[in-house]
Amino acid sequence: MSYEVFARKYRPQTFDDLVGQAHVSRTLKNAVAQNRLAHAYLFVGPRGVGKTSTARILAKSLNCVKGPTVTPCGVCDNCKEIAAGNSLDVIEIDGASNNSVEDVRQLRENVRYAPAKGRYKIYLIDEVHMLSAAAFNALLKTLEEPPEHVKFIFATTEPHTEPQKVLPTILSRCQRFDLHRIPANLIAKHLQFIAGREKITLEPAAAHAIARGAEGGLRDAESMLDQLVAFCGEKIGEN
Repeated sequence: MSYEVFARKYRPQTFDDLVGQAHVSRTLKNAVAQNRLAHAYLFVGPRGVGKTSTARILAKSLNCVKGPTVTPCGVCDNCKEIAAGNSLDVIEIDGASNNSVEDVRQLRENVRYAPAKGRYKIYLIDEVHMLSAAAFNALLKTLEEPPEHVKFIFATTEPHTEPQKVLPTILSRCQRFDLHRIPANLIAKHLQFIAGREKITLEPAAAHAIARGAEGGLRDAESMLDQLVAFCGEKIGEN
């Protein structure tokens, strides 16, 4: 079996697994529980804080066979396919490489078709700020009045630094959630959790040093821990 890096192996699978984003998980859980679902969501934040993970958890909550539910089962075909990134009904699109008007026109054609297995067809567009202005404009009408079976989830690192990259007309049609840099103490706690599961001795001072170096990004911290395990073995100290 091939090695699975910590960032993938310990990716959050439920809202309660999200680290340092309680304001986001609580609001989304309430929205699902109360069936107050928007047709478009925008997740904003620095890299490695959980935007894509949050999007996939929301998609599982909507398309789980038990759903809509705040606690997707994780074992039905829909949940497993979404977690693996190969669901026919959760279409993940890289905005950096699919950013033309033609790409959006193709999307507009596809939204008309019903989901293959799930309750919703969900379009997850990462790095949405990379779409061209013409592509954004081509998306507006569909975003304003999508079919009932369609949900959009956008993720971006940009609006807080370069808000002009995402058109105001797009922003106004989405529910926006800002994911924050994760406090170092929460990152350190999560690293200790991973170490315990992996039977690694990780000194608290070392966990906090990694957490500080990650500058609020959990994925970066997990990658650093991976490297240190490769270098140090099963005992990691501050020095």
